[in-house]
Amino acid sequence: MSSIVNVFVVSPDTRSERRFDLRITVEQLKAKLELVTGIPVQNQKIEVHNGDGQTVAQLTDDSKQLGYYGLSDLQTLKVIDTNPSTSFTGQLSDTSHVEKFELSDEAYANRTDTVLAYKQRHKMGRFASQSEPSPSVPQVNIPIGARCEVESTEHGLHKRGTVRFVGPTKFAKTGVWVGVEYDEPIGRNDGSVQGERYFTCRSNYGIFVRPERLRVGDFPVEEIGFDDEEM
Repeated sequence: MSSIVNVFVVSPDTRSERRFDLRITVEQLKAKLELVTGIPVQNQKIEVHNGDGQTVAQLTDDSKQLGYYGLSDLQTLKVIDTNPSTSFTGQLSDTSHVEKFELSDEAYANRTDTVLAYKQRHKMGRFASQSEPSPSVPQVNIPIGARCEVESTEHGLHKRGTVRFVGPTKFAKTGVWVGVEYDEPIGRNDGSVQGERYFTCRSNYGIFVRPERLRVGDFPVEEIGFDDEEM
């Protein structure tokens, strides 16, 4: 039968698992427990508890060996400090007398080494950038494929064509644009702007205008006449 037992040692400030030889005396045990619990030998009162927390023995005779008390594996040695005023028992876990460091909300906000400052720098949590809601796109009743006429500042010039695109664009942040394929090469593009294609037509036949600048209706194709001198 082994003379070594594995037991738990508990005190006001500690809890650990230890191995002891049953042949050592209670006095020798107390010397070892002082190093573990911080309780001086003369202040120690040792109880043996079973797995249910019941006291099954008290180690009252310093000259007796541990085996005398029937100490066995997995029992608990509860070390009680009979004079805590002369030791540090309880002082390690009692914070009632510890001066607390306090910082006002304003002083905390001004520091640069806090969690708050870290979140502000990295835009985390409530400091994260709020994505702006996409502006609403107004509804425009202009059907794709409809014939239209774009207003012109040139007297007698009818800029007629076919609606090829209606909607928002990347070249303008807001509003709706209408893409028109002109009947004649009087436009500015081929249905693409700044590398983004919205519809396809021949070069210089495409134009983008605001909805209020055109009328939709029965506008037949007109050939723009040029006299002989212009040809």
